[in-house]
Amino acid sequence: MIDLHPDSGEAAAKLRRWLDGYRHVFVLTGAGCSTGSGIPDYRDALGGWKRTPPVNYRDFVEDPAVNARYWARSFIGWPIVSRAEPNAAHRALAGAQSAGWISRLVTQNVDGLHERAGSTEVIDLHGRIDEVVCLHCAIRYARAQVQERLARENPQWAGLSAEAAPDGDADLEGRDFGHFRVPACEACGGMLKPDVVFFGENVPRARYEQARAALGQSDALLVVGSSLMVYSGFRFARMAHEAGQPIALLNQGRTRADDLASLKIEADCAATLHGALST
Repeated sequence: MIDLHPDSGEAAAKLRRWLDGYRHVFVLTGAGCSTGSGIPDYRDALGGWKRTPPVNYRDFVEDPAVNARYWARSFIGWPIVSRAEPNAAHRALAGAQSAGWISRLVTQNVDGLHERAGSTEVIDLHGRIDEVVCLHCAIRYARAQVQERLARENPQWAGLSAEAAPDGDADLEGRDFGHFRVPACEACGGMLKPDVVFFGENVPRARYEQARAALGQSDALLVVGSSLMVYSGFRFARMAHEAGQPIALLNQGRTRADDLASLKIEADCAATLHGALST
């Protein structure tokens, strides 16, 4: 059943009735869960890209121009993510987990807002943007530490501002990135990369297996704020469907799992979750 654009009270009531039928709900969240925190999402209502698609891993590691462009945009966009606060959706899910309604929370987001809202044992499927890793020696740095180095080495960029883009990115089209200086690993001189799964990379096997096992111990799947256009998220909907686990979708716009769901609600994530889970 698909409910197109119900009011917030009706949407919350429908979701609550669905949730009341299950005791161990596996929750998968996407970018739509964090838009209420000021972090833009990737896709439009039809599942298409709103902006230029994210950088590909191979281009990032092989093309210095792409690498510099990524870090310049991240330098401007990172402060927006670092200052973002959990919204009502994150808080409602944290409360539901504390109450024992949620078997496991898995997120495609890299902003860490579920943890900041109080959720525990979150599986960050695509990693965390607040951590940076050396691709050579695997030493890790806090993203804030790398931001300080970027600022020291690129003082002429410090005063720039731009429209926010997803995952700590910023729209800087038309800029010359040729002189942007990207810091290397302080330990070995290797290439630094945010500890997130880029397009062209795979979710680490152990992380995927952990999420798959949690889904197997659940009796239903709730997808919040994700179009599931990326296979790393869609496969959990497919696995749930094949196992006979009911699926509910809370998302504004088309998802890849529309045909698999027993319930789909197109409504604001924060208002709907707050209404459904606060009583």
